[in-house]
Amino acid sequence: MKKHTEISPAALRSQIRSREINFGGNRKLKIYGLLGCSSGKRMKRENRVFFISEKEALENNYRPCGHCMKMKYNQWKNKG
Repeated sequence: MKKHTEISPAALRSQIRSREINFGGNRKLKIYGLLGCSSGKRMKRENRVFFISEKEALENNYRPCGHCMKMKYNQWKNKG
């Protein structure tokens, strides 16, 4: 997990292009989702974190976004 505040804009773009970052998350709400999610794009920078995989997000106890990952969110919701 990488904090947005600890990554320069150039390094962030490079890591997204090279697939070192594939998902974004909200540190306070413990939600992860796709990088292009409109909900995620409105998030404050200091709350944003990045993950290389869904597995990494789940290992850090984040749940799927109900907006951009509706199917995975419903699976998570029905599990609990």
